[in-house]
Amino acid sequence: MARAELMDFDKALELFEPVLGFEVHVELSTKTKMFSHAPNPAFSENKITDPNTAITPVCLGLPGSLPVVNEQAVSYAISLGLALGCQIAESSTFSRKNYFYPDTPKNYQISQYDEPIAFEGEVEVELPDGRLFTVPIERAHMEEDAGKLTHVGGSTGRIQGAEFSLVDYNRAGVPLVEIVTKPIIGAEADAPALGAAYVSLIRDIARALGISEARMERGNLRCDANVSLRPRGQEKLGTRTETKNVNSFRSVERAIRYEIQRQAAILAAGGEIQQETRHWHEDTGTTSPGRVKSDADDYRYFPEPDLLPVVPSPALIQQLRDALPEAPATRRRRLKEEWGFTDLEFRDVVNSGLLVEVDETVAAGAAPQQARKWWTGEIARIANAQNAEPAALISPTDVAAIVALVDSGSLTDRLARQVVEGVIAGEGTPAEVVESRGLQVVSDDGALIAAIDAALAAQPDVLEKIREGKVQAAGAVIGAVMKAMGGKADAARVRELVLERASAAS
Repeated sequence: MARAELMDFDKALELFEPVLGFEVHVELSTKTKMFSHAPNPAFSENKITDPNTAITPVCLGLPGSLPVVNEQAVSYAISLGLALGCQIAESSTFSRKNYFYPDTPKNYQISQYDEPIAFEGEVEVELPDGRLFTVPIERAHMEEDAGKLTHVGGSTGRIQGAEFSLVDYNRAGVPLVEIVTKPIIGAEADAPALGAAYVSLIRDIARALGISEARMERGNLRCDANVSLRPRGQEKLGTRTETKNVNSFRSVERAIRYEIQRQAAILAAGGEIQQETRHWHEDTGTTSPGRVKSDADDYRYFPEPDLLPVVPSPALIQQLRDALPEAPATRRRRLKEEWGFTDLEFRDVVNSGLLVEVDETVAAGAAPQQARKWWTGEIARIANAQNAEPAALISPTDVAAIVALVDSGSLTDRLARQVVEGVIAGEGTPAEVVESRGLQVVSDDGALIAAIDAALAAQPDVLEKIREGKVQAAGAVIGAVMKAMGGKADAARVRELVLERASAAS
């Protein structure tokens, strides 16, 4: 795909002020769908894999079928609204959002329009350097998800050039909460980082509430990023674009930066920005046009005639408020103190978007420093190489199991890295990878002594140096033993035995 003309990022910020907006969709982990008793495939315990099996007449919009609101989804939506600092509506209603697309079998989506369940909130987002930025929330409303289209044929996997498309209605009707921000002004050069940090915060809130698995790589959490530019000194907001369904924190940051540079180049050349949706391309780091963005009038919203208003009782709202987990900022301060991390160490975890993973790994039994080391080190390295999110590759439980094997002396760090690679490659649990690859550390002193004696015999000059007190010379023998043992020996134990054997031979 041809890359658009881009303006230098710093130059773009000299000429224009970026204005952001986010629409984040959170799939709720209810057992059933939003308006029917069909199992919810976003709820992992359902384990639904066959297409078009998690459906009912309501999901397909068949004549005579009537929706019924999922009570648990309403409670989840209220909890999320409260966590976002929103007011909860005394009464909220559902509307029909009319549009035709094959993955929407009714030709409309049941959503909320002018009377959402939650409105007027704000959250504090921590930037990479520790500064806080307040993001204003306009609303959080309930709706149902659409189905999924798979375009077959062609080179891009998109509808353009495809030979045919397959539709899976399993996802149709999955309960969602869509969180819509107000225009975010004042982020300036922090705009890309703010986007990634905001979406990461929404993920952390949803998971802390226990209302969603919030896995971006699985589509549990999806972000539409709105970007517009206005010339310095101008009050009127510029024309926005909406980059759809960006599926990783890093991609949110890259997409915002790209749109700022792309739009700035167009405006500086005297062009106009088209109000449209755009698609993010991970491989090229670019966006491309989707469709002209519709305004609310184009959807012909009208009240859903088959559903009564949602009127939560004050007692329910208070009950959900009392059950809220600690605020993200409070939680971060607590974890930093409990883990004993320096400011730099803790910020490294937060900025990597791995706070939840490290926390869950510690909860599974790993020491905090070990959890941080593996997630921000080897796992992050592999994720970067595969252009994936670390959390999509390996679970905190598996990481904790690997740490336990290292702590027990069953694995060296070098062998543990191979176990990480094996788990990520789908070879099984850490224990299964150790068994299948034969990675267990050699703990038999007899085998180690035999290898040491052979290495000492092959290097008599080294033996003499050790006898003379130059213990650093033992490194050559240790290296030879580790090589002979295929890296499956404890280097510290080998060192002890080398010095013992050298002393015995004197």
